[in-house]
Amino acid sequence: MSAPDCDVLIVGGGPTSVTLALTAARHGASVIICEKEADIYPLPRAAHVDHEVMRIFQSVGAANGVAATSRTSAHYDFLTADGQILLRFDGSDQIGPGGWPAANMIHQPSLERALRDKLAEQDGATLRSLWAFEEFETQDDRVTVRFRTPDGVQSVTAKFLVGADGARSPVRAAATIDIDDLQFDEPWLVIDTIVHDAERLPKVNLQICDPARPTTCVLMGEGRHRWEFMILPGETPEQVLEDAFIEHLLEPWNVKGAVTLERKAVYRFNARVAKSWRKGRVLLAGDAAHQTPPFAGQGLCAGSRDAANLGWKLGLIASGDAPASLLDTYQMEREPHARATIQMAIMMGRTVCAVDPAAAAERDRQMLAARAAGTSPDGQARYPDITAGMILPGSAGAGTYFPQFVRDPSHIRLDDLLGPEGWLIGKEDLPELSGVRTVNLNTEDLGSASGDILDWLYRHSADAVLVRPDRYVFGTGSPAELAAAWQAALAATSAASIGTE
Repeated sequence: MSAPDCDVLIVGGGPTSVTLALTAARHGASVIICEKEADIYPLPRAAHVDHEVMRIFQSVGAANGVAATSRTSAHYDFLTADGQILLRFDGSDQIGPGGWPAANMIHQPSLERALRDKLAEQDGATLRSLWAFEEFETQDDRVTVRFRTPDGVQSVTAKFLVGADGARSPVRAAATIDIDDLQFDEPWLVIDTIVHDAERLPKVNLQICDPARPTTCVLMGEGRHRWEFMILPGETPEQVLEDAFIEHLLEPWNVKGAVTLERKAVYRFNARVAKSWRKGRVLLAGDAAHQTPPFAGQGLCAGSRDAANLGWKLGLIASGDAPASLLDTYQMEREPHARATIQMAIMMGRTVCAVDPAAAAERDRQMLAARAAGTSPDGQARYPDITAGMILPGSAGAGTYFPQFVRDPSHIRLDDLLGPEGWLIGKEDLPELSGVRTVNLNTEDLGSASGDILDWLYRHSADAVLVRPDRYVFGTGSPAELAAAWQAALAATSAASIGTE
């Protein structure tokens, strides 16, 4: 039998798919993306990516292109109907551990264009547009996938199939994977505008917790602004989409002439998680694996994190440096984080979406009292570390996120200095590992970043650290111990191998 057409076949051409394709290809996998549409969807959808996701885009060469059209906001406020602060997430415009601003308000078509431009330059990765998924069949060593194309039905064979094809995911349906519904379902009207007079618009992101009409008002990418209005009982999608209705909703914001309407849409904000993210040779990523309400701004972020986690593992497998069963660590590492971000979004949504005046008044009383007492959960959102999977349990820092330090005075970010591989960082006697770069702090020219890394090692009482390609810490210890543990962890996964090596 001939070899498969590629190592990884991805259905769907959105940002999760392209980020995954770029990551997997940079780590040694051959990738084909099949997308049913002719081009990028031209209107805004996602509004936000965080510092960690900007670092993921940096890893595939697209961060500067994304940043060129992004904006930052100093904080994210939840307000009462009369403007009192219920909850504040601040520091959004400060540099986060990923080396980029903590919150970046984006224009999704521009973001996708930056990613696709890099895809066009990437060896080993190909995009096929107007290819609509129909069905797949799994054999011992491959998946055969059939598509409807302008030239008729076409087939592609791959070692692995990834469904990154959205919330309705035909791949998920074909794989008969069930969904865990987390019981959040609210209809909202989304209004995107082009800005003509930015001075008349809010400079920070807002949730207006008004029981008469819960409302979101947020910055978008450069030159754009968004409002979201909860659809109230008795209102229909057809009614709220009328221009006169939208004009009435915007009247209190006094923005007539300052903005023009670019897009209007009705969405149902849901919270769902696929019960299995891997079924043999078939995997799910992005909205196919999980859906979140938008209040925490983590929808596109979660898909990008999936891509970063899955991409290096697929590359390692394709290069013969890991068994296919390494993929068993994908869901166990990513699902707790995805569920935590969804629960945060649900908490925010339930705070915002109270429409009973008495319940809203009691919410306001409790949250204002908590702020006055200094017990309000303000600050930046915190999400869980990796606690199981491809890590060294029991070692200090295992499963935590390794910061991206910057070398002064050149301001070069650490990842640009050290490259896309994993890193074994220490001061001496660093053993060679396949797919892992050794970084000797005694000889490597890292400038001020070297001191930052030494401080990190000191805080963790460690001689060395092994950082995975997705920048989560595998573990700490002596260099020899880490090298042995890394090789043992890869070998341990082979017990469940599906035989594709």
